Amino acid sequence: MDNHYYVSPAELKAVTLKEGFFKEYTKLVQEVVIPYQWEALNDRIPDAEKSHAINNFRIAAGEAEGEFGGLVFQDSDLAKWLEAVGYSLASKPDSQLEAWADEVIELIEKAQQKDGYLNTFFTLKRPGERWTNLLECHELYCAGHMMEAAVAYYEATGKRKLLDVMCRFADHIDSVFGTEEGKLRGYDGHEEVELALVKLYKATGNEKYLNLSKYFIDERGQEPSFFIEEWEKRGRVPFWNVYEDHKPELSYNQAHIPVREQTEAVGHAVRAVYLYAGMADIAALTKDKELKQSCRRLWDNIVTRQMYITGGIGSTHSGEAFTFNYDLPNDTVYQETCASIGLFFFAHRMLLMEKDSSFADVMEKALYNSIISGMGFDGKSFFYVNPMEVWPEASAKNPERKHVMPVRQKWYGCACCPPNLARLIVSLKQYIYTYNEEALYTHLYIPSKTEILTGEDVITLEQSTEYPWNGDICITTEFKKARNYTLAFRIPGWCRKVGITVNGEYYPLEGNVSGGYVSVTRLWKAQEEIRISFDMPVELIQSHPEVRANAGKVALQRGPLVYCLEEADNGENLSALTIDTESEFVINKEPDLMKEALSVTGKGVRILDDQWENILYQPYRKREEEVEIKAIPYFLWGNRKAGEMLVWMNHK
Repeated sequence: MDNHYYVSPAELKAVTLKEGFFKEYTKLVQEVVIPYQWEALNDRIPDAEKSHAINNFRIAAGEAEGEFGGLVFQDSDLAKWLEAVGYSLASKPDSQLEAWADEVIELIEKAQQKDGYLNTFFTLKRPGERWTNLLECHELYCAGHMMEAAVAYYEATGKRKLLDVMCRFADHIDSVFGTEEGKLRGYDGHEEVELALVKLYKATGNEKYLNLSKYFIDERGQEPSFFIEEWEKRGRVPFWNVYEDHKPELSYNQAHIPVREQTEAVGHAVRAVYLYAGMADIAALTKDKELKQSCRRLWDNIVTRQMYITGGIGSTHSGEAFTFNYDLPNDTVYQETCASIGLFFFAHRMLLMEKDSSFADVMEKALYNSIISGMGFDGKSFFYVNPMEVWPEASAKNPERKHVMPVRQKWYGCACCPPNLARLIVSLKQYIYTYNEEALYTHLYIPSKTEILTGEDVITLEQSTEYPWNGDICITTEFKKARNYTLAFRIPGWCRKVGITVNGEYYPLEGNVSGGYVSVTRLWKAQEEIRISFDMPVELIQSHPEVRANAGKVALQRGPLVYCLEEADNGENLSALTIDTESEFVINKEPDLMKEALSVTGKGVRILDDQWENILYQPYRKREEEVEIKAIPYFLWGNRKAGEMLVWMNHK
């Protein structure tokens, strides 16, 4: 580990998005998604599943009557929405949005118990059972998301009300949990509070919160098992499982062994990557090399053995979980939007500790594929599951594929993904750049401008690009005074050919590339220009031979974008198509799909079915016709009529 590499992200307010791909997405979230989700959280979307989230707080605050509605973790949906509001306000003032947030923060404050406790499920439904089922009931998970919301809203507006509420709750949690006599030596079944406490520590400077996060990480997986002891105390009565005496599977919650001994990502995918993100936070802040090495082992296992080509994770709907190495089915995959977002968070935290472009490569891969595919262009429809292959009839009639939706939904009873997606997109600016006194790193190629204060000097860097459709990037810089400094730019893992000029002069890569970044180190003067060109051809990608679901198949990729076939372009039964790997691929504009969108067209064949009437099997006969095969970016699928979709295709 390079002890001098540790870097800080450019803060949200230090970066401005320019016109381009994610400016449009951010505008959609600010103008459509956040207001729509406010209506959803208030149960005002016709023909959509009810949220109950805000009504639960109204009841807990004494301003309405009724019973708790929704799932045990319903508070977290509102928390993520509030966090998205905070990030949005940091970029764009909006009096209506702020009024909505202040209104609901008043409810949250009134719902808080005198001792600082805050959770509407236990306040309304099981007041005598607080902290008795940490394995299943998400108390600390909900607390963590509300802490993140409090920090985001405070940093955007300067208003402390929600921050003070959550500091009181964190103080209460600290009084309950720990190794001291009389305290509960427990931790949550759904990790999240670990990374949230780090944010609370950074916002307040209170080391108690940092130490509490470290406690939750260090205690996890210790013997004797807290979850087993808790289960025994409850009389082996489960919250979710209808079968009593079902012993907890500790690996599902990453609690089977201490985190420093874990080498393979197991269990519920979202819980796992939230835990790993918290571990990386603690490793960075405490300079814990052992913990960092554990993070690296887990990272390597995910990205080399358990990650989809789209940057998604979670191979099975049973437990929304990892399964085993190389098990990456396409038709029954889960690949939850939240899991991809969690992987993005984990990758970014690793990037803050180690100069390795593979972290940013995965951030980019997930962002442009499995994350933004989770939302429709209307801003009012969402995927929970992001499949690699869809056959609508199978989704409707095969119980093993019921979770695979062929169209995006208006809302979900378990709506963790929509507000999670909103909060990431409106906070995306803080993931583009990192810096220290020696260098400013550009990790994501998104049209933007940042101003960084290093020492007594302000560095301005502005990038213009049509990425991801085009691999050309123009960087302009301004230094207030001449200075020796390094500007480093990620060379994407998918890129085979790079060209760089500085003020119009060729800049050599040889000797200037380290950790996947090209470093331009020189005496910078007032205003200078760097141009980077990443060659972006269409590529055919194959899987490791152990990924048996993809045997004999290829996928199309261009730049950071994975492509897929849709029935709307290629007709029914996409599995009957075979792509010609020797085909000359043609790039076409698709403005009807999305402004600037590009499709890929190539040659292939289709198996004919004209001689199969009333026959299920027959001796092999080569019956096929030449066809043109058209692929669109994966994130764009499902924005037209319902139909089949396929990423991995047969090839010859």
